Order: sequence, then structure tokens, then C-alpha cells
Amino acid sequence: MAKKVPSGSSRRKAYLTKRILVSAARSGVRDAAKETMATMGYVIIAEDGWVIRKFADGTREKIEPIPQPDNLNVALD
Repeated sequence: MAKKVPSGSSRRKAYLTKRILVSAARSGVRDAAKETMATMGYVIIAEDGWVIRKFADGTREKIEPIPQPDNLNVALD
């Protein structure tokens, strides 16, 4: 015999909200960066229009500038 599922507020569905998704993504990226820093001794990041190698001792090495698009106007027709 099949079980009856209680109706009403006693049985809630879990929704994936933007807040939960952003929080999980940030946490995952943060954990991956820590693990990479511990393993490799540096991480590659984008900061202030540059690709930068950030070392465990806090020093930073600029690798190359991030190219900016020539035309920022986008037609939305």
C-alpha cells in the first residue's frame, strides 16, 4: 500500500534561490583558491584590468592586461 504524503506546511519543498546559489559558488571558489595556494604556492586572478599571479607570501606579479572591447555599445533591437 502506498504511503500518503502529508499536505500543508508540514511538508515543504526546498527551493534553489539566487542567494543560496551565489553563496555556494563563492564558498566553492574560496575553498578551491585556498587548496590551489597550498598546493602550487600561487593563484591566478583578474584584478583591476590585469591578469595577476598572487603568491602565498602576498606578492603579486602582473602577467598581462585584460583586453578591453573596442565597442561597448550593444544594439538591443
